[in-house]
Amino acid sequence: MSTQSIPTSLPDGDRSHMQGDCARCFGLCCVALPYAASSDFANTKDAGQPCTHLQDDFRCGVHTQLRQIGFRGCTVYDCFGAGQHVSQVTFGGQDWRQAPSTAKPMFDVFPRMRQLHELLWYLTEALSFEAASEIHDELRASLAETERLTHLDAERLLLLDVAAHRAAVNVLLLRASELVREEALRALKNAPGRRKAYGRGADLIGANLKGADLRGANLRGAYLIAANLSGANLRKADLIGADFRDADLRGADLTDSLFLTQFQVNAAKGDALTKLPPYLTRPPHWSS
Repeated sequence: MSTQSIPTSLPDGDRSHMQGDCARCFGLCCVALPYAASSDFANTKDAGQPCTHLQDDFRCGVHTQLRQIGFRGCTVYDCFGAGQHVSQVTFGGQDWRQAPSTAKPMFDVFPRMRQLHELLWYLTEALSFEAASEIHDELRASLAETERLTHLDAERLLLLDVAAHRAAVNVLLLRASELVREEALRALKNAPGRRKAYGRGADLIGANLKGADLRGANLRGAYLIAANLSGANLRKADLIGADFRDADLRGADLTDSLFLTQFQVNAAKGDALTKLPPYLTRPPHWSS
C-alpha cells in the first residue's frame, strides 16, 4: 500500500486520520495488546501473540459475532487511527508477517502511537472551542509538535517520553476546558436548581444520576462505571478520561460534551435517543 494516502498535514478540524481504518492496518490491536479472560474477553492472550481469530489478510474472522462469543472488549476498543499510521507510515507498508524482524518494534510502537493520536484528537477538538480562542496559538503549536512526533522513526518513538509530552499537552487541554466551562456556567448562573461540583477522578461508580443537570461539570477521569446517566444533560461537561464502562446513557445529551471519544461511547449503553457529537458514531450494540 502507498504511504502517500496518509497525510502529514491536515486542515483545521480534520480528524479523519484519527479514526481507525482496519483495512490499512496489520491487525495490530489483535496482536500487540494483551488481554485476560474476563467479562470482556473469552480467553487470555499475551502481548505480541496473534489472536486466534486474526486471518491472513489481517481482518477479524468473527467480527460480526464478537459480543456473542465473549469478546465484548474488541467492540469497545478504538486506536484513534494509530494502527494504520504505524502500519503504513512508520513501517512503510511492510507487514510483520512478511518481515518478522519488524514484529517486536512494530508492536512496541503501536501503544505509544495510540497515545499520540489520542492527543491529536483532543488538541484538534480544543481548537474548535471559541471560548478558548486566547490559547489557540499554543494549541496549534502543540498540535504541530504532536503531529511531528508521530512521524518519528520506530527507534526514536521507542525512546520518546510520551508521558512527559502528554503531561505538557494536558496543561493546555485543562485550560481550554476551564475557559469553555466557565463561559457555560456563567450562562447557567441564574438557571433554577443547584449543580453539584465534582473533582477530577470522582468516584461515581453505580451512581444514580438519572436526569441530572451536569452541564459544564468537571468529570475529568471520573469513574462512571455502571452509573445511571439516563436522560442526563452533559453538554459542555469535561469528560476526558472518564470511565463509561456499562454506564447508562440512554436519552442522555452529550451533543457538545468536551473530549468525548468513540472508545468511551463504545463502552457505554445507549439508545436512539442518546445525543452524540456529530463526529462520533452510534455503536451498533446500542438499543434502538
